[in-house]
Amino acid sequence: MQNTQNPWGAEDSALLKTLNSPFKIQEFLDSCEYNSTTETRSPQYVLKHKRAHCLEGALFAAACLEHNGMQPLVLDLQAFNDDDHVIAVFKQRDNWGAIAKSNFTTLRYREPVYRSLRELAMSYFDFYFNTIGDKSLRAYSLPHNLNRFNAMDWRTTNNDLEDIGYYLDKVKHFPLIDPSHIQFLEKATPLLLESSMMGSNPAGLFTPGSKKKTKD
Repeated sequence: MQNTQNPWGAEDSALLKTLNSPFKIQEFLDSCEYNSTTETRSPQYVLKHKRAHCLEGALFAAACLEHNGMQPLVLDLQAFNDDDHVIAVFKQRDNWGAIAKSNFTTLRYREPVYRSLRELAMSYFDFYFNTIGDKSLRAYSLPHNLNRFNAMDWRTTNNDLEDIGYYLDKVKHFPLIDPSHIQFLEKATPLLLESSMMGSNPAGLFTPGSKKKTKD
């Protein structure tokens, strides 16, 4: 069920009205500083401070899509020996697209040209690798409507929204590749690896082999 009450103030609503297309939302996220902390702040915080990591970016994009009359949907991408990634997804003309904040330039916007969620998730596969070039994407979830978290005031709260990340970790995921193919995967080329991390925040990069795993 879509939220029918506007939790935003007049000033915030005016700013949100300028983000009236998926690509404009993506451009706003691209202009934001990458947040390397483990906190998860609300879309209102992102709007005011222009600072976000991937989960915060997905929540923000979903809130903006909702402000434009769409459902606030997010999808989780699950990785091995790397950070997971959360994207906001939307449908136009029966095709799926995505908006995302990432420390990697290759894991952001996707045009709404994908006929299925699997197609959309696979569009990230060749560009989803850790800092030593290992291709790490393994699975994807279905879209989840953020209205299930309305009791948390997820759009505007000052509280940490880490529980949304925990929820997404536990939902059912669908494998993208057969495990037998993993040993044959090639590493990302040095040039692709370098260009993918252009402008990245080093403090927010996952260290392969680390037990720490966040939402990229």
